[in-house]
Amino acid sequence: MVTPFPETSEWLCIGQIVGAHGLRGEVKVKPFSDFPERFTVAGSRWLRSPRQPQPYAVTLVRGRFLPRAEQFVVTFAEVSDRTAAEALKGAEILVPASDRPPLAANEYHLMDLIGLAVYHQGERVGEVVGLVNAGNDLLEVQLLDPAQEAPRSVYIPFVPAIVPVVDLAARRIEIDPPLGLLP
Repeated sequence: MVTPFPETSEWLCIGQIVGAHGLRGEVKVKPFSDFPERFTVAGSRWLRSPRQPQPYAVTLVRGRFLPRAEQFVVTFAEVSDRTAAEALKGAEILVPASDRPPLAANEYHLMDLIGLAVYHQGERVGEVVGLVNAGNDLLEVQLLDPAQEAPRSVYIPFVPAIVPVVDLAARRIEIDPPLGLLP
């Protein structure tokens, strides 16, 4: 069966293949998605690698989570041996951006937070450049400080008490950090 190529220029990177697993073509995947079904439910996915930058379709057959490694092991119909699996190392697993799962209130997709301006008491203090999961989600905020020669980042707990306002339409976040969190 040929998977139709989505008419899109927007992709979501949901994970990256980090290596082969076993001898039968399974691959280990570092997930970039909080939705495990993206790696366990059979269906179409797309791969993009430095060797083949144009995304191409693959069929996910099955997957399972490895809790200790915090990775998934997945099987693609098109990959049948270890050599083929090893050739995929570094490839990104993609889905069309239109395939975003619905979110509950006060839930956000990581890609929507990256690049948001961060304000404290009406003054712009930085920009969100990443998200770290360390038990709780932490926003990595690159501070705006012209006196610094190198950019400096701080990690802000992404909880309502400290980040009371997330305005995606205005591309801004307002923070109310406890004393000592900001330099």
